[in-house]
Amino acid sequence: MPAADRRVIVVGAGNAALCAALSAREHGAEVVVLEKAPEAERGGNTYFTGGGFRFPYAGMAEIEQLIPDLSEAERARVDVGSYPAAQFRADLARVTEGLIDDGLATTLVREARPTMQWLAEQSVRFTLMIGRQANEVDGVLVFYGGLTVEAVGAGKGLSDQEFAAAERAGIELRYGAKVVGLLREGTRVRGVRVWTDGVEQELAADAVVLAAGGFEANAEMRTRYLGQGWDLAKVRGSRFNTGDAIRAALEIGAQSFGHWSGAHAVAWDLNAPPTGNRVVADLYQKHSYPYGIIVNLDGERFVDEGADLRNYTYAKYGREILRQPGRVAFQIFDQQTVGLLRDEYRVRQVTMAQADSIAELAEGLGVSVAGLERTVAEFNAACGGGDFHPSRLDGLRTEGVTPPKSNWALPISQPPYLGYAVTCGITFTFGGLRIAPRSAQVLDTEERPIDGLYAAGELIGGLFYDNYAGGSGLMAGSVFGRIAGRAAARGD
Repeated sequence: MPAADRRVIVVGAGNAALCAALSAREHGAEVVVLEKAPEAERGGNTYFTGGGFRFPYAGMAEIEQLIPDLSEAERARVDVGSYPAAQFRADLARVTEGLIDDGLATTLVREARPTMQWLAEQSVRFTLMIGRQANEVDGVLVFYGGLTVEAVGAGKGLSDQEFAAAERAGIELRYGAKVVGLLREGTRVRGVRVWTDGVEQELAADAVVLAAGGFEANAEMRTRYLGQGWDLAKVRGSRFNTGDAIRAALEIGAQSFGHWSGAHAVAWDLNAPPTGNRVVADLYQKHSYPYGIIVNLDGERFVDEGADLRNYTYAKYGREILRQPGRVAFQIFDQQTVGLLRDEYRVRQVTMAQADSIAELAEGLGVSVAGLERTVAEFNAACGGGDFHPSRLDGLRTEGVTPPKSNWALPISQPPYLGYAVTCGITFTFGGLRIAPRSAQVLDTEERPIDGLYAAGELIGGLFYDNYAGGSGLMAGSVFGRIAGRAAARGD
C-alpha cells in the first residue's frame, strides 16, 4: 500500500511520539496522535526534562552545524572537546554493566547525529548546555561528560517546538484520549480502543506506534516490579505515564524486555509535589553533589559522591536515597564549591539550610548533630592534596574512609555551610517491550515481528540497566521514534 494511503496512529505525545508522528507524516502517511492528557498537560515526560541530547561529535564545527547562530565570542569562550562514537558506545556499555542490547546500542549510536540534524530540519532549535554541563576553568567554559547540547527552552521548549512542527505538518492531535487496548485482524494490529470523555470507541489504522512512556506514575506497578518502598517515591514527570500502552501490547503477546526492576531515579527536592510541577519542571533536581558530600538523617555518608562525572551516576543515586531512613538525604557544601552549584539550587522552591557551623547546619536540616560532626571531621581528615578540576575526573580522593570519595574530595571547612534536603524522584522505568532495532517493530514472545505494531521511547526495554548516561533518553526517543514512524508509514 502506498504510504499516502496509510493511516498511522501514534499513542503518546512526548518527544518519541512526536518524532514518530513527524517521521510518518514525512513519509506520506495520514497521522493521528492520541494524547491521554488534556491539552493543558500535554507533552509527557519530555516537558519535564532538561532537554539535553547525547550524540557523537568530532568538535566545535559539528556543534555549530546544529547551533549556527553562535557568536565569535561564544565560540572563543567554550571548550566542547569531542565525543567520538566509540566513546558513546563505551559509555552506554559501561553504565549498564554490559547489559545493553547490542542491536539497540548500535542503532542508537549510528543514528544519533543524523537524527539531531533531522530534528533541526523540523525547526527544533538547540543551544549549548552552559548552565548545566560546563564549569569555568581559567576563563573558559569547559564541558564535561559527553553532553553539550540542549533544546532551546529545555524540555518545555522541546515539547512546544515539536508540537508546532506537528501542527505545521497537518498531524491530527487528540487530547484526553486514553488507549485501553489494541485491535487485531488475525495476528495483525489494525487500530486501538480508546476512551474519550468516558466513551469507548475503536479507531482503525494501518499501523500503530506506541510511545506513551513507562509505568513510573503507577504506584502499584512500581511496587510490583521495582520493589518495596517504590510506591513512596516522588514522580518527576507526567502523572499520566501509568503503563497503559505496555499492558495493551503485552495482552496481545508482545515480549517484555529489559530491566523491569530498574528505573531512572535522581536526587529530588524533599518537598517537591508527588508528580511533576509544570512551572518548576526539572529544577527540583539537585545534581551538584559531586562537589560536596551526601549524608542521611544519622549524618552518615552512604555513596561515593565522586565515583564518576555526574552524568553517569545521578540516575542511580535516587535509588540509594530511597533506601535511607525516612527516604531522605542531605547534600552538604561549603564556600569552596558553592559557585559550582547548578541553577536548580537557586530556585525559590528549594529545601535548604545555611549555617556558620556544622552543628548549626545539622540542627537546621534535622540531621543528627553528633553524626554529622563526626562524618565531616572524618571526611576532612581523609582528604589529601592535589589539583581540583571540576570538569574532569581529577583523582582528588579520600583515604581511609568508607565509602571513599574518588574525585573532587575537598574538605568541608569553609563556612557558611549549605545543606539541601532531597528524596528519590523517579523519572522513568527501564522495563518495557522488545523491538527490532532497525524497524522499531514490536516483537512477540517468539521474537517474531507483530504486523502493524511499532514502539519507541521510554516503553521499550533493553537500553538501560541499573544506570543511565545523561541525555541518552531523549536521544533514544528521537532515534527510535523517527525509525518507528518511517517504518509504520511504509509498512516495513
